[in-house]
Amino acid sequence: MQAPAFSHRAIATRATPVHPVWLRVTHWLNAVAVVVLALSGWRIFNAAPLFRFRFPAELTIGGWLGGALQWHFAAMWLLAVNGIAYVAFNAFSGRAVRKFFPLSPRAVIADLVAALRGRLSHADPHAYNAVQRAAYLFVTLDTVALVLSGLVLWKSVQFPLLRDMLGGYESARRVHFFAMAGLVGFVAVHLAMVMLVPRTLLAMLRGR
Repeated sequence: MQAPAFSHRAIATRATPVHPVWLRVTHWLNAVAVVVLALSGWRIFNAAPLFRFRFPAELTIGGWLGGALQWHFAAMWLLAVNGIAYVAFNAFSGRAVRKFFPLSPRAVIADLVAALRGRLSHADPHAYNAVQRAAYLFVTLDTVALVLSGLVLWKSVQFPLLRDMLGGYESARRVHFFAMAGLVGFVAVHLAMVMLVPRTLLAMLRGR
């Protein structure tokens, strides 16, 4: 009888979880934190808008400025602590190097063009393409900017050096706003990609 065409390596790859437990836990905690931060942040924005628009009250939480601030601070700590855990697990497990590198502008452009043409392969769920690598690195750096600018807005007097590095309090408000806009934009694209490839959601729920 002829042996199966697939190799032991392929069997091992299938048996290996796509996402470890710690990644799935931090992912969903981050999702909760981002939603709460965005909805409460929009209510805070409405109280002292930077630009000539306001977010619909139906898309905000907190009811009033004080309530929104309480929601925002609670989610801020969740995002910060959970984010530190996510970065630490990625760094010390070696996953960050394996998943996000190497990365080059040429590879990002090539995979982006392939994605727009509907020709981007998803054959190996254990590997990120260049667009995914760039997106995850962007959102990590964007979250750092969000937290640092948030510290200035929360405790401006206690962080004078950080405030000056961001160009002052009002500049920090703009950094915070655009960092949140970048994060919300990432989430929107992320959800759109999940709708196009639904099995990625199953992998994030059950690991396989």
